[in-house]
Amino acid sequence: MEENNLKSVIEALIFVSGKPINLEQIKKVVSCADAASLRKVIEELMSEYVTSNRGMRIVEVAGGFQMISAPNFAIFLKKLFKDRSPEKLSKPALESLAIIAYKQPLTRSQIESLRNVNVDGVMKSLLEKNLIRICGRKKIPGRPFVYGTTREFLEHFGLKSLEDLPKTEEFTAMAEQKEANNDIEVLEEKTAEVINEAEKITPEN
Repeated sequence: MEENNLKSVIEALIFVSGKPINLEQIKKVVSCADAASLRKVIEELMSEYVTSNRGMRIVEVAGGFQMISAPNFAIFLKKLFKDRSPEKLSKPALESLAIIAYKQPLTRSQIESLRNVNVDGVMKSLLEKNLIRICGRKKIPGRPFVYGTTREFLEHFGLKSLEDLPKTEEFTAMAEQKEANNDIEVLEEKTAEVINEAEKITPEN
């Protein structure tokens, strides 16, 4: 397959995929190229979208690639969809999710000890949204479940991996950028509030 055709095919696959599509999935469709070649083509596409100031971007999220609208055009999209009310996570849910994201795996009681409130409803909601999962049991009496985040968590917040979570020293800089109205920015804000307390938790080995 010619390089331009390959690039067009990959672009179409990323466009129609409802979720991030990974290199193995693309390779099954485009059998004439290896993973390294596919990544090179995708990176060329990503660069082209930026340099030509296109309205779309290709980003690497949750182990795959996804097409999104360019962040600098968000103001126009908000005007188009001003009558829509996208479902957002509640403040208690974001606070609990921030603790889990940074200190996973940990138990329900550990989360409650940090938030000083019952988190049964919040945990149920996060599990139903598939933002967290049960990832084992703690080796203590009672063998309570321990919780961690999911791939859907990465997708929801536009993260390649947990390594992309903001570092604690970045929170001050974030607070100075006041544009926040989406979940990732609120998560950063909530995490800034709980991170010092969360340091009291020792992650599982």
